[in-house]
Amino acid sequence: MTARTVKTGEDRTSRTRTAFAVFAIVAVLGSVAVVGCRGSSVRREPGLNVLLITIDTLRADALGSYGNAQASTPWLDRLSSGGVRFSQAHAHNVVTLPSHVNILSGRYPFRHGVRDNSGFRVSPDLETLATVLKSRSYRTGAFVSAFPLDVRFGLARGFDVYDDRYGKGAERRAFREPERPGPATVAAAAEWIGRQPSPWFAWVHLYEPHFPYVPPEPFATRYRDAPYSGEVAAADAALGPLLSPILQQGTSTRTLVVVTGDHGEALGDHGELTHGLFAYDATLHVPLIVYQPRLFEAKVVDESVRHVDILPTVLDAIGIDAPHDIDGASLLPAAEGHGQVAAPSYFEALSASLNRGWAPLVGVASGPLKYVDLPIPELYDLASDPRESQNLVATRAADLQKMRTLLDQLRKADRGPVRVAESSDARERLRSLGYLSGTAAPKARYTEADDPKRLIALDRQTDELITRYQKGDLRGAIAVAESLARQRPDMAVTLTHLAFLYNEAGDHEKAVSTIRRALELNPAAPDVAALFGAYLTDAGLAQEAATRLEPYARSAEPDPDVLISYGVALASTGRTANALAAFDRARAMDPTNGLPLANIGTVYLMSGDDARAVKAFDDALKIDPALARAHNGLGVVAAKRGAYDEAAAHWKQAVALDPHDYQALYNLGDVLVRLGRSPEARPYWERYLQTAPPGVDEKDRARVRSWLAAGSLPSRN
Repeated sequence: MTARTVKTGEDRTSRTRTAFAVFAIVAVLGSVAVVGCRGSSVRREPGLNVLLITIDTLRADALGSYGNAQASTPWLDRLSSGGVRFSQAHAHNVVTLPSHVNILSGRYPFRHGVRDNSGFRVSPDLETLATVLKSRSYRTGAFVSAFPLDVRFGLARGFDVYDDRYGKGAERRAFREPERPGPATVAAAAEWIGRQPSPWFAWVHLYEPHFPYVPPEPFATRYRDAPYSGEVAAADAALGPLLSPILQQGTSTRTLVVVTGDHGEALGDHGELTHGLFAYDATLHVPLIVYQPRLFEAKVVDESVRHVDILPTVLDAIGIDAPHDIDGASLLPAAEGHGQVAAPSYFEALSASLNRGWAPLVGVASGPLKYVDLPIPELYDLASDPRESQNLVATRAADLQKMRTLLDQLRKADRGPVRVAESSDARERLRSLGYLSGTAAPKARYTEADDPKRLIALDRQTDELITRYQKGDLRGAIAVAESLARQRPDMAVTLTHLAFLYNEAGDHEKAVSTIRRALELNPAAPDVAALFGAYLTDAGLAQEAATRLEPYARSAEPDPDVLISYGVALASTGRTANALAAFDRARAMDPTNGLPLANIGTVYLMSGDDARAVKAFDDALKIDPALARAHNGLGVVAAKRGAYDEAAAHWKQAVALDPHDYQALYNLGDVLVRLGRSPEARPYWERYLQTAPPGVDEKDRARVRSWLAAGSLPSRN
């Protein structure tokens, strides 16, 4: 029976003290302030609670209140019917992390510097809604549901509680991140809110509509042919416990509610299935609902508004001046029916450029016109062509020049994407290992061959390799990935996919060489470095893995996954004390992650210190009760002392939490056979053979096959 050491996750393509002086607000609790200097009919109320809800990947037209007759979104529709619905709200990014930084800071991405989900961190000097409200004595809590908003990316400043317990200890499966179900996130938020005195600010993030679309019942059955809509319906249902009390209170509620999507979903529009490549309205047009019946009457606002307008709107509603250097403007006048001078809206989609070497996409929308700056430029009149099907570049030269000039003016402060810098010590060590010499220099000029419109077929091939892998066709997925790598050898994301597939197939040598090429293209990427170390360890090259990862682990703020991969490599070479130190650092960086403690338990288990192992596993489960590998470790300890029934109970819990944990499946089948419960053991060992990667534990696989065929247990020797 074996204990499992932790491996790092798969590719994640697709991870502020304020400058305000505190002043007293004199207001009678529950009164509505009318501030004449900002417009005599605009109402504000100091001290309101603030509930910000962001729903990942939520298109505007996915809601009933936005005209979708097939939608099942009663809670959001009720909120909309009693609040202000902005029909033309737009995001500035088409991926999760930068979009949320836009919302929380009121600044464009080139102003705050976060341009993609990976390789960027929020500046510790950035003022956000959380830092501003915290400075005004608000209790602040954030409750997020998936990795792109992990605490490591820097959004926790200003929050008393940053709850990102989304299943960090779960084994990351290829092409899918662990996520916390909406009801669990909402329950955590509701419990926190229930303990807070007013005023409080809660940010609740749901991940349900994100691909892959796997809605729970009853939505899976109801939306069998439209699973994205099923995910949206599930997200709406999850919000019931938060929204129901507020809606029931009517005008007596002292909570301001803001709901939006971070970006939309293409669903095939312009050939894009999900999001991240293009910036058409399918992925930029999002819902925006503001509800506070003491301040606003129900209405629909059709003027164009932006994500960067959310922060100043919230602060204005509660009588707080917004930071002076933001890009957004308060929407209170528009919410009161006074109209709004529509400001230009900057947008970008840089993931394909940063991760695939394609041309960067930036653009601007102003009035009915929308300009997309690419090697093949695009200009649309959204008033007459809302589906962006008629490119007007050839026929509207004056409008084209006007929009180009406007975009240039907006981007005067754009220094370009700057990924997280390594420390000077780390850079020197990376250079000594040959990484920095392999960095591809940014292109001085992109051609039409680099335009995403010309490369969308490659994205569809990526979708095909993912689909093949998920259907169990590993060899077919490898063939597609190899073809992609030949067509576009500078696409690091494809190399990362291919390395994972090779590793799954047991071809560790190819996995190592392929992930090495991906890291050479982007040596500052900690997620790729962590995978490189993990694959080296899998290939029996743990010493080299430790050497390669050391520069990353020694940086001032190392990525927790790098530290975990580094610790596994050190443990595999017998450097127990160093491994424990690496896991302790990972634990200190993210105390809500039970995975480092589970790894500490595994190290103690490997060294024969069962008492310390049990304590570490128990402590890990206190942080994350769903940590399957901690139950696996406790099962191993129980089996070592002959407590086989106890071991079986732990392993059953482990495989219930993680059905893909092939080592726990093997251990459970083995102990059940030894207990004389062979019929019960059979399905677990059958699942073990289906789940264990090819080339792994060949002796154990042969033993299981023999037992399944003959019904008797051969010798382990």
